[in-house]
Amino acid sequence: MSQHWARIGERGTVVGMQIMVFIHRRLGRWPFQIALWPVIMWYFLAQGIARRASQQYLVRLYPELADKPVTRLWRSYRHFLSFGSALMDKISAWSSPIDESRLQGEGFSRFTTAVDQGQGGIVLVSHHGNLDIANSLARYHPTLDMTVLMHTRNASKFNRLLEKVTGQARPDVLEVTEITPATAQDLAERIGRGGFVVIAADRIPVAGDRMRAVSFFGDQALFPEGPFLLASLLRCPVYQLSCVREDAHFRIDFGLFDNTSELPRKARDAWISSSMQRYADTLAASVLRHPLQWFNFYPFWLNDSGHRNDDNA
Repeated sequence: MSQHWARIGERGTVVGMQIMVFIHRRLGRWPFQIALWPVIMWYFLAQGIARRASQQYLVRLYPELADKPVTRLWRSYRHFLSFGSALMDKISAWSSPIDESRLQGEGFSRFTTAVDQGQGGIVLVSHHGNLDIANSLARYHPTLDMTVLMHTRNASKFNRLLEKVTGQARPDVLEVTEITPATAQDLAERIGRGGFVVIAADRIPVAGDRMRAVSFFGDQALFPEGPFLLASLLRCPVYQLSCVREDAHFRIDFGLFDNTSELPRKARDAWISSSMQRYADTLAASVLRHPLQWFNFYPFWLNDSGHRNDDNA
């Protein structure tokens, strides 16, 4: 069994991020990009699990890389660089609202319409692109009720740093390992009032067995059942939200994925299965358009190698 993503630590990120924040704020983005290279190189060399997972992922997208180790390593390093830039974008997004001129796509206006019309629901997101940019859209809606369900314990240092350097509290965050019937009832009431519940649909739960294997890039990968089960239980609109960087801009996509308001109880299991596969297919298409913004740095597919804890790659 592979090492669970939640147990892969934050090795050295806090000090490095503090230095990079200082450079970015005092000197600008280009000096930051230059300084980012050696910082990410250290992280690239130190994190064997993430490095192997990156290469396995890239070979799935580009099979020719299997026989080109040098090119594969270089592409993987660029993958890590993209992750480093995304971390700084997170800090920028929480420091101040992203100017609307930098937001592209119809997602921003669609999100605004859903908020204004009180059409709350569950929002499915993934670790592709930069959801902190999208989450910061809440700044444009001061009365918005948004709850983020996530596992934050393995990123507690970065979360504290994010709040410290930005001076801004993150949205209402609820640990996914602590959902109870009472919690589900609370979420249903929030949605009923027009609120949104944001949950990642691409990482398996920290505990329990609510996961299913679906086809993803031609092979089987475990996806969490929880977001879709919750959607079927709460009987509400289900949205899909994503945000990717395109040069100096961010493309926001937001739209209705499905609506379980009229879903019969006896059709619940079939809906969960078909919706999980449909979500995986939609995510795969998005990943292909921006492959270096896929930030699941752990063995993702069932037959991935790299299950050891050593750092050889």
